[in-house]
Amino acid sequence: MQTVIAENDESQWEDETGILYHFPKRYAKFLLPGTEVIYYKGKLKNISYRNKRLSDVPHYFAKAKVGKVYPDKKSGKGDLFATITEYSSFSKAVFAKNNDEYLEVIPESKKLNYWRDGVRQIDLNIYNLILSKLSSSGVLESTAKYEIDEQVNDRDNGLESYKEGKTTSRYVTTYERNPQLRKQAIAIHGDSCIACKFNFGKTYGEYAEGFIHIHHIVPVSEYESPQSIDPEKDLVPLCANCHSVVHRKRKETLTVEQLKTLLTS
Repeated sequence: MQTVIAENDESQWEDETGILYHFPKRYAKFLLPGTEVIYYKGKLKNISYRNKRLSDVPHYFAKAKVGKVYPDKKSGKGDLFATITEYSSFSKAVFAKNNDEYLEVIPESKKLNYWRDGVRQIDLNIYNLILSKLSSSGVLESTAKYEIDEQVNDRDNGLESYKEGKTTSRYVTTYERNPQLRKQAIAIHGDSCIACKFNFGKTYGEYAEGFIHIHHIVPVSEYESPQSIDPEKDLVPLCANCHSVVHRKRKETLTVEQLKTLLTS
């Protein structure tokens, strides 16, 4: 199944391109895990967003897949969010309209309101047609380009569990970090410590809102090669104190259950 997902320049949703996508529950049947999606933007309405788009006119700009789908805990309407995987941005805009004809086939019953739907199911022919509009040279950017998240720099404080990915050779062995996983883990588990329930935002106010350490349940130091990380099963949020205790002894990483036992003993 293939689907078009709209991303507005200004939105009520806390979406992150190539990382998280929120949607009303009526679209759940179109965004099942593994669904191939094409990202779409409508007409530019606010010129301040011009530099963040490939075009001012409606266009498609990336492809990806739906990872897993979860209830949106911040919603009282049963809304959902999906993690996004295999995100690849287009090297150029693919216009929604070509030679006065739309690439998407608009059903007669939806002639007047088709473009109001933020999620639109398409068939494989339309999906391939959109991709075919890209030039043969450099069809897709290989991955989304992420900046290293400096909120938590564990490289220098001994919390090795946050460093993830494949090893690289420098003066010491370090690990590449992927902030995509951090953001997905927080969306899934929340930003309170899973052990002691401490929340930075509630204690320190807006300045610390959303701040939390992310802990690998299996220490990265035990990986013999790059691993595929599941932010639901492999990552959990811990406050700075609990994270430090978990890694207090270099050769022994406590489990979350052992940490909770210390807190209640």
